[in-house]
Amino acid sequence: MDDFDAHTPTPAHETAIDCLRAGVEAVLPERVVRESLSLDGDVLTVADATYDLSAYDRIVVVGGGKAGDGVADALEAVLGDRIDAGAVVTPNPGTGTRIERLPGDHPVPSARGVESTRRLVELVSDLDERTLVLAAITGGASAILPAPADGISLQDLRQTTDELLESGAEIHDLNAVRKHLSTLKGGGLARLASPATVVGLVLSDVVGNDLDVIASGPTAPDETYYDDALDVVDRFGLDVPKSVRTRLARGSAGDVPETPKPGDPIFERVDNHVLADTFTALDAARDVATERGYDSLVLSSRVRGEAREAAKTHVAVAEEALATGNPIEPPAVILSGGECTVTVRGDGSGGPNLEFCLAAGPELPDGVVLASIDSDGLDGGTDVAGALVDSSSVTQRDAHTALAANDALPVLTDADALVETGPTGTNVNDIRVLVVDAVE
Repeated sequence: MDDFDAHTPTPAHETAIDCLRAGVEAVLPERVVRESLSLDGDVLTVADATYDLSAYDRIVVVGGGKAGDGVADALEAVLGDRIDAGAVVTPNPGTGTRIERLPGDHPVPSARGVESTRRLVELVSDLDERTLVLAAITGGASAILPAPADGISLQDLRQTTDELLESGAEIHDLNAVRKHLSTLKGGGLARLASPATVVGLVLSDVVGNDLDVIASGPTAPDETYYDDALDVVDRFGLDVPKSVRTRLARGSAGDVPETPKPGDPIFERVDNHVLADTFTALDAARDVATERGYDSLVLSSRVRGEAREAAKTHVAVAEEALATGNPIEPPAVILSGGECTVTVRGDGSGGPNLEFCLAAGPELPDGVVLASIDSDGLDGGTDVAGALVDSSSVTQRDAHTALAANDALPVLTDADALVETGPTGTNVNDIRVLVVDAVE
């Protein structure tokens, strides 16, 4: 992947970008599937599991998300005309020979996404136990694959999604609501496909790789309830449509069926395999840092919380490394991943990674470079991946003013600090690189 566009005035800046590039390349779906799946005669190997294809009359591929198109390409390369039918829904659909590529949108569900998802639902709604379903479950599918439940309109779903995104709610809370407003999420796909065998091919964009949270868990048991969804609405003070609150209340009262839970017999024929996650990307980035002569450390792949607050912690880690050699002696590269959030109070342009870099930049010690991107190439509602900053990028005053308005994009644009990749075709959350050079 050569389309990382960033201003790199020093070797430290170059190292940060090279680490980011390697991280994204390591989780591209074509590479991940190629390394995780193989076919030997009638035996399909997925990670550490095998499936005898002679036991099935049909193979159907469904799913989607930001990496759905790449997974479909890789599956066609491995299985060819053994695939009998398929449909994946993605933001930028390509073309395939055996699997339909259909359009959807992120982060807010769209009418074309609803229409595309109907085709997917058709494919899995009348299957038997002689069918093998390969389900591409990748980041972003919660919005890209909308299937509103009875009584919930697309506009209701869009308004609720907007409210959730602006509230600063973490993905677990967000999905607890979305799963109870959908026929596909929260184990819904597994229920529709039963009694077929379902094999989930999962690229995780969720901290901790919780299968019931990734893409809102279409092939996993749902451990949340209508009561949990109502709690999220009330806890964050969300102004949701009446139809949404009514459905959640009816579900809480037992008038609407719950999502399938752990122990449900439908999951006896479901296997989910996490083929790549944030740590996969960080591990590849660490290799690059080592090759360039740095000691390296993965701080955590599970950083979450408010972006501007997490940024302060990363500044503190860089300061500590320079002052005491802990947790690692400079020159060093310190890596982290996860999913930070932003509580929107202003009407500016930005995203979690941009806010992360804007908050950290003015406080970084001299000799330290920080880069943070969303691995899908699009940070929040922007068309940039993130930013690359040092202590000279932005003044403290400008940073404070922009953060108050959630307006990081213009300031970082003026600072020539943006990292632009375009849509990468994958998504495993955010990747961050701290390059800490020794002070002479």
